Formats: sequence, structure tokens, C-alpha cells
Amino acid sequence: MAPICIRTVLISESVDPRCRAILEEHGIRVTEKQNMKKEELIAEIKHYDGLVVRSATKVTADVIKAADNLKIIGRAGTGVDNVDVDAATKKGIVVMNTPSGNTISAAELTCAMLMSLSRNVPQAAMSMKQGNWDRKKFMGAELYGKVLGIVGLGRIGKEVATRMQAFGMRTIGYDPITPPEVSASWGVEQMSLEQLWPQCDYITVHTPLMPSTVGLLNDETFAKCKKGVKVVNCARGGIIDEAALCRALESGQCGGAGLDVFVEEPPKNRSLVDHPNVISCPHLGASTKEAQARCGEDIALQIVDMVNGKNLVGAVNAQVLAGTFSQESQELIKLGETVGAVLQSCSASEKLFSQAHITTQGDSMKSCGGYLTSAVLMGLLNRESECSANLINVLSLAKESGIVVKQSHRASEAAGVCKVEVVADGRSYKASGSVRGGVPVLLELGDSVFRQPVSLTGTLLFLQASAGPQLLSSVAGVLASEGVQIESFSAPVDHTGDVWYCVGVLSLLRDLSVLKPLVKNVAQLSI
Repeated sequence: MAPICIRTVLISESVDPRCRAILEEHGIRVTEKQNMKKEELIAEIKHYDGLVVRSATKVTADVIKAADNLKIIGRAGTGVDNVDVDAATKKGIVVMNTPSGNTISAAELTCAMLMSLSRNVPQAAMSMKQGNWDRKKFMGAELYGKVLGIVGLGRIGKEVATRMQAFGMRTIGYDPITPPEVSASWGVEQMSLEQLWPQCDYITVHTPLMPSTVGLLNDETFAKCKKGVKVVNCARGGIIDEAALCRALESGQCGGAGLDVFVEEPPKNRSLVDHPNVISCPHLGASTKEAQARCGEDIALQIVDMVNGKNLVGAVNAQVLAGTFSQESQELIKLGETVGAVLQSCSASEKLFSQAHITTQGDSMKSCGGYLTSAVLMGLLNRESECSANLINVLSLAKESGIVVKQSHRASEAAGVCKVEVVADGRSYKASGSVRGGVPVLLELGDSVFRQPVSLTGTLLFLQASAGPQLLSSVAGVLASEGVQIESFSAPVDHTGDVWYCVGVLSLLRDLSVLKPLVKNVAQLSI
């Protein structure tokens, strides 16, 4: 991956001091400003290449719009609910979190909630502080032999399962991504939600908050559960419908709830917080010294590794970058971008492209189609888009521009070749290229296959004309009169009809129209 230059980072919340120390050890200047209002953050953010937040800072579209230099937003924690990821992606900003930093802390709090619900520990402790000694009021139940339903079997769900199995609980679960055989290896039987609800004595949720998980536990699903089921949410507010939970608690359909998160934090509606069968905490899932140290250190190391082109961990919107760390991948990215730029320059249409088809050939190109496609689109769009295209945002920009993108691979064709065909105003334009000796080369433009690969470096003039013995001397004469010196000349194998030539020159031609009497089409670009 081409190194992303990060010179300055703003830390807008309290994070572990190791975060700042690691960044500064690697030559990054760090400023810490906490408790900024939205207007203050908007005014401040333009000065920084990177932003590190926890959960309190809301990185909205307005903030991102004002972030002229921002290249990365690092969330020291799990999830990115407080970051407008779509707006960041459109602007080409990497959004990164620390997916494993608070796993143990969140899992342990979940287990504490489950145990507290089973034995009424917080209520009994409060009663004691009030001078009471009421043993009958706080009669509990054993966890041993009970069924725990875990919705979301990622890192935290797995850790909860292994811990609660130690109490003799049977663990069942649901996850649309984790394979059943994987969860079975750590003792969780997977099933559909319809099968899961009626079996559970306890339910804990560990999913992201997204349209498919909002209100996952609602009036309808509570009705399918055992009478008196107890539920825990240490994940994200809104996964359990709060109004439905209130109704289930009042009716006795839900026997108790442990809540660390709420739709609104802090919650203004205190009906759940004040309910006698609810145990609540002020979003403490990651509030341990160990988790904060781990998250602060992790986000700093992830930023440093990305800047140094070593590794990519925790990026939620830049998966395309994961395979771009080798020298070979850098060469292929340059190839894609330059081939795209050649087509952008040489297409005669004034209209935007409507289609782009990128084909990779040979085993060596099999795994690079994703970032090579994005690189080609960068070359096609960087002169057209108001927003500078990069590997992170270019697919989004292409979609906005109405470009239908297709990617394919052919194993049996000539190895190590990238073919690109684009359509604009109903006309097709195509080119193919490869990497030779670490340098991107053009093999074909339109129907013209070059006799020798054209090195895609320096300043290049592309001419489409009918072959003739006087063409080169005539072009050379015009260029000389304009003070442009020729460095190289590349001709096609077949001279039938209008064909493409490439002239390497030492400087740009000020006025391309001076060549129009000699050629059908002319384009130039500097690489």
C-alpha cells in the first residue's frame, strides 16, 4: 500500500497515555483537546491528518466536510456508531477501530450482568445499605442447567459462551456469519432465531447496531420467549426495543434485564433505569484499565503500521487496502491508474463513462482484481471528480457518476496482463497493460498492438492517424517548431486504418490543436 502520510493527529477524548506516546515515538505530532463542542471540532479538524476518538465525539458529515486534510479516523474501541462512515468513505478517509481491545472487558461485564440477574445482587446490596435484612425478597435462581441464548457469535459472544459454560449453562446461539461448525468447536449450538427464542432462560445480544438488528428483541419476539426470560444488552442501545422491554417487564414475560447501553445516553426516559427488575450501568463495557490501555495502544499501533505500509487491522471501510502492502501490488496499482488515465485522455467523448470492464489475466493477477479495479477507476475519474479519487472512495464515486463496473479474471490468457474496456456515449475504448521490470507498460490501445511495450512514465503524446511514411517527420517538425523535444516513438504492429502511436516527449505541448491537421485524435498526459 502506498504510505498514507500522517504528520498530525488530534485526540479529542481521554485515551490511554500510551496512544500519544506511540504516535510521537514515530514522529507524529499529537494534540489533545477534550470536550469540544461540534462547532469547535469543525473549526479545529482542518489542521490534522488524523483523528482519534472514543465514543463521545460525534464525527458527523459536517465535521468530515470541514476536514480538508484528514486521512484517518481511529476509534479507540469497538464499533464506529459515532462516525459517519459513508461520509468518510466518500471523502477517501480510512475509518478504523480496535476490534479486540475491549473484548474481555465487555464479556466479563456481560457475565456479571447474568450473575447479578440470577441472584439479585445489586438490589440486595442496595437494600443492605438502607439498613434492611430481607432474605426472602431476593430469592434467586441457579445458572447451572439453564439455557443461555447468545445472539451474535463474534469475539465477545465467544468469550461469554466459554465463561458461562463454566457455570454449567447450556449455550445456544445465532450468527449469520460465523459457521456452525466453528461455534460448535467452542460449545455453542447454532440455530435460527425462531428456534432459539423459546428455549432460552437468558438471552444476551452481541451484534452491531444496523437496520437488521434494530429492535431485534421486540413485542413479537418477547412473546415467543419463555415466560420470565432474562435479557442482557452490553452491545449497542436499540438492539432491544426499549418500549417493548418495558411492556415485557410489566407483564412478567421478561423476568429481568441487565442494560449497559441505551438508545439515548444518558437516558432521559428513566422508566427502564428505575424499574426494580432492571440492572443498569452507564455504558461500562470497555471501562476497565486494561481495556482502555489496550484500545489506546492498539489504535496507535494500527495507525503507525498503516502509515509505514506494514499491516492493516481494524479498517471498516478500506478492505481494498489489505492486499496492497507488497512492492508487486504497488506496481500493479500504478499500472491500473496509468492505464485508466490513458483511456481517460484518449477517449474522444466529452461525456462521462457509463461502463468500465476490468479483466485480469494469469494466475499472478488472480488475487489483485479488487484493488486493480479501483486503481483503474482512479485513473478514469481523477480528472472528472470534484472529490479526489483514491482506493477508498473510488467505487463510491464511480457509482455516483453512473459508471457500471465489472471485474473478471481469465486464467488461461497471457499472464500478468490487465485489460480495460470503457464505454462513453455509446462508444467503446480499450487498452491493456502489464508490468515489466517494475515499470507499467502499455501493450495495446484501441485495436493497435504496439510493436514494443510503451513505458508509462514521463510525458506522453498519443496520436491516432492513418499510417504514412511522412507522419513521423511531419509530427517531429511540428513539435520542434513548438519547442518540444522527442524522446521516444512507439508504433503499432498493424498499420491498417487509423492506428495509435505514442510519442515520448520532454515537455507538454502547449496547444494540441497544432497537430490536428496531421492526425485524427491527439491526447497527452504526464505520469
